[in-house]
Amino acid sequence: MNHLGTKVLETENIILRPFTVEDANDMYSNYGSDENVIKFLTWPLHESAASSRALLEDWCKEYAKPDYYNWAIVLKDINEVIGGISVVNAKEEISQAEIGYCIGSKWWHKGYTSQSARAVAEFLIKEVGYNRVCARHAEQNPNSGGVMRKIGMTHEGTLRQADKCNAGVVNVCIYSILANEI
Repeated sequence: MNHLGTKVLETENIILRPFTVEDANDMYSNYGSDENVIKFLTWPLHESAASSRALLEDWCKEYAKPDYYNWAIVLKDINEVIGGISVVNAKEEISQAEIGYCIGSKWWHKGYTSQSARAVAEFLIKEVGYNRVCARHAEQNPNSGGVMRKIGMTHEGTLRQADKCNAGVVNVCIYSILANEI
């Protein structure tokens, strides 16, 4: 692997960049306190901007590691953090990075998540050197699978009652894209 850390990436509408502690208010108000966003995620609602800030303080310490990948999704038009995308699990022995993402519900269905996920998958494969980028979603959240298909991922299967999120125990749909498919 050619680990490069959380490098700034850009799409038509989005800037992907490392989070800063100053992003706490955006994180809290734009998605961390949005019940619709966390329904199929594993983390709880943020109680306040201060809880978002504490999380960001921890994350920012990790940026010193070249194999740490965690981007703020910044909408260019308003210059606010509207979500996040990161490598949530990496297995270098099989050259695989699993990504996870979330975005504030008022920005759903606008293509921003797909733009972000495509940019990250391409970066991880073309620049870092992963062979496989994968993602998963709760079966009850088909819109997340739509993002995965939109960026060229293939649905590999559904694991029954294989994960737990804020909605409870769920079936999990697994998707991936390989280096030779980009």
